[in-house]
Amino acid sequence: MVYSQFDFDQACQSIISTANYLYSQGWTPATSSNFSQKLDNNYCAITVSGKDKGRLIADDIMIVDFEGKPQTNQKPSAETLLHTNLYGWNDTIGAVLHTHSLNTTLISLLTNNNFLQLEGYELLKAFSGISTHENAIAFPIFENTQDIGNLAQEVINYLNTGVPCWGYLIKGHGVYTWGKDMASALRHLEAIEYLMKCELEIMRIKGGK
Repeated sequence: MVYSQFDFDQACQSIISTANYLYSQGWTPATSSNFSQKLDNNYCAITVSGKDKGRLIADDIMIVDFEGKPQTNQKPSAETLLHTNLYGWNDTIGAVLHTHSLNTTLISLLTNNNFLQLEGYELLKAFSGISTHENAIAFPIFENTQDIGNLAQEVINYLNTGVPCWGYLIKGHGVYTWGKDMASALRHLEAIEYLMKCELEIMRIKGGK
């Protein structure tokens, strides 16, 4: 199946409305963050580099193939491969969201391990495939780097271990998450934000004792 102009127009609307919401939450400061939506098994729509995510218009979204190559003369996000590698890895992924929120940035710096484990929270059921709070899930934390190709491969290597994963943190940077469609990806992101806020508050309370 090959995407149509209608598919691209729909993806633009989806990305813009989601970006407006995420900006309103304070999760995409300045020109940070990037968002994408799959168009078909070869291409995705993704935000153009350097755009204020609270003021996106259709011209701020472009098409790249799954190798990250632009299909127009626009410049895609520098982190495009962190999106396209996911689409290539699992064809059920339909959207990828990356934000630079305060909660995910701080927790990535305060966690000493290379992963953050969450367990016992009722909201774990917000993640696709989780049906009970009696679960423990881990979010890997990768070192920040300008070598996006290498980081993208590190992520895929981790996912190939078979450990269930709904997102990951980049130290001092933010979070990536995904879903079968934009609604699922947004649900995962909202759950992550709430859970990270809980973890930070637990750290604060324990630190005060």
